[in-house]
This record gives sequence, structure tokens and C-alpha cells, in this order.
Amino acid sequence: MIGDVVETKQCRLKDPVDLFHSGQVVKICAPMVRYSKLAFRTLVRKYSCDLCYTPMIVAADFVRSAKARDSEFTTNKVGDHPLIVQFAAKEAQVLCDAARIICPFADGIDLNCGCPQRWAMAEGYGACLINKPELIQDMVRHVRNQIDNPRFSVSIKIRIHEDLKRTVDLCQKAEATGVSWITVHGRSVEERHQPVHYDAIKIIKQSMSIPIVANGDVKTLKDAENVHRLTGADGIMVARGLLANPAMFAGYEETPLKCIKDWVDIALEHGTPFTCFHHHLMYMMERITSKQEKKVFNVLSSTSAVLDYLNNYYGV
Repeated sequence: MIGDVVETKQCRLKDPVDLFHSGQVVKICAPMVRYSKLAFRTLVRKYSCDLCYTPMIVAADFVRSAKARDSEFTTNKVGDHPLIVQFAAKEAQVLCDAARIICPFADGIDLNCGCPQRWAMAEGYGACLINKPELIQDMVRHVRNQIDNPRFSVSIKIRIHEDLKRTVDLCQKAEATGVSWITVHGRSVEERHQPVHYDAIKIIKQSMSIPIVANGDVKTLKDAENVHRLTGADGIMVARGLLANPAMFAGYEETPLKCIKDWVDIALEHGTPFTCFHHHLMYMMERITSKQEKKVFNVLSSTSAVLDYLNNYYGV
């Protein structure tokens, strides 16, 4: 909770933009509803993840309600950096107010312009914003003008248009307004499980002078290296691949037992609710358990039952 973080001004450890000038591809944990919370971010940072995002937070709720702030956003002073807080917003001043609240505790904000879920689009959030480049510019400009910390990043995450010229135009407009980097999920709003258009990400990268992050269908470190080679992207953002294997960026092909043990320790230390604790383990153990084992493990209903199971079967 925000109230738990004191000595706010000292907590900024790294300028996230500097990561993109390190000469290395930046390895990024995506914003994931329910999943990319503090405990999971702590885990992936142990395994070579350079930059983490929070789950998407609706800016209007965050500004309006202390309860929403406390339930949606948790961080700590030292380990949880660099950290980007992702907001859903459709009004410049509301995004600004949210950015002002978050500024002492995080290293930047990201505007979600890529969520294709119906509820988000119906509310005017997420991927419908890619059709409103002037509104995106207005929101970025407002944050840039009102946050006086020049090291605070403002990024956007988008999907592509069917007509790629429109996407390139959108990205160039955002760059002109002072966006720090752009994450491109290489699918259109309508596409769900179709192949990712890495060629489109490459064209966007070649059209821009700010960093571009590639997102979509990266499951292993080898995939990440391939996507970097195909697109020239400065960073690779991963969602489901990290859920299945939080040690992916450290080069592990599947979740090592040490990572499972680390998750148990971190989750217990953070007081992670049982459902979240259990779901993460179900994802992590997907590739290393038999169908029969899954049947047993997936219906366990208490932390103690999970701990007993892990101890008996894996010595964790």
C-alpha cells in the first residue's frame, strides 16, 4: 500500500530510460491482471528481469478512492525498481493526477492503449485509443508538463492497425509529444491467437528514434533473442511466458525447483492470498507435472495442503 512507503524521494534508484541505452536488450515483465503484483515482480527480478510493470490500474478509480489505491498498488522501498505503473485512462487530467500520486513510489507510468477486452473498449480505455492519436498526445503532454521529475518515464503500450501507416503515424506523434518508449504488441485489436506480426514491429522500430519494445508470443529466452533479431527492438516484454516460467529470462527452459521454492518463500513473506499463490504454482508446474499430478495439485484448497504436496513430491 502507498501508505507503507516512507522516505519517498529517496526510493528512485534507476532511470528506466537508461536501461535502453545499456547496449543490452531490456527484459521486461508485462502488466498482467491479477498476476504482475509485488510478490511475482520480486520473483522475476531474481531471475534476470530488468524492468517490471504493475497490472493495469483504472486511473479514475485510483484518483478517486484511497481503498482502490491500497488494493491496486503495493511496492517496497528498495527491491521493486525500476517499476512502471500502467494506467487505463481517457482524460488527460485524470491520468496526470494518477501520475502525481504515483510519482514518488515508481519510476514511470505507462498508458494502456492496447487492451482489447470489450469492457475496456466500451469505457473508452485500452486499444480504442490507437484510433485517437491526438488524445494520446494530449495525455502524454499533460503528464510531461505537470510532473517535474525529468527522470520519470511516460510510455505507451499499443496494438497495431490493419493499415500499418496509421500505427507509424501514431507512434511518431507520440514521440513528438515526449513519450519515453513504446511497447508494440504485434497484433491488431481483432487478433487473439494469430501469429504476431514481427515484420510490423520492425517497420515501426525503423521509423522511430525512441526505444521500441516488442511484445507477443515470447515463451523462452531463445524466442526473445529471435524476436530481437527479427525486429531490432530495444526491449522484449513477456507475459504468459513468464507466468509459465518465471526464470525464463535467466535462460531456464522450464521452471527450476529453486524458482518454485523462491516463489513459496516470497509469497508467504508477502502474505499473498491463497488463490493467487496457488494459480502461480499451477502455471509454473504446467510443464513439469503429469496429467495425474495436475488433477491432484490443481484442486488443493489450502496453503498447508500445497506446502505438504510440494514437500512430498519435490522436496521443496
